[in-house]
Amino acid sequence: MKLSVVIPCFNEEKTVANLINEVKKSGINDLEIIIVDDCSTDGTINILRAIKEENIRVFYHDRNRGKGAALRTGFRNAN
Repeated sequence: MKLSVVIPCFNEEKTVANLINEVKKSGINDLEIIIVDDCSTDGTINILRAIKEENIRVFYHDRNRGKGAALRTGFRNAN
């Protein structure tokens, strides 16, 4: 069974990399991390675009829609 972790983020430049690393350290073998950027205006997008790991997928909203919409986007794209 695969575990999907959905991370909504907005202007999390200072914390998103650390959060991803903490989730990866969970020890779960079949893990996918789905990050939904809700139209951040800081450097969050640059950090997320640099991610090239197979089990991490990033989705971007074209405008800020709120945490609930970011979660729904993540859930809709979870395997």
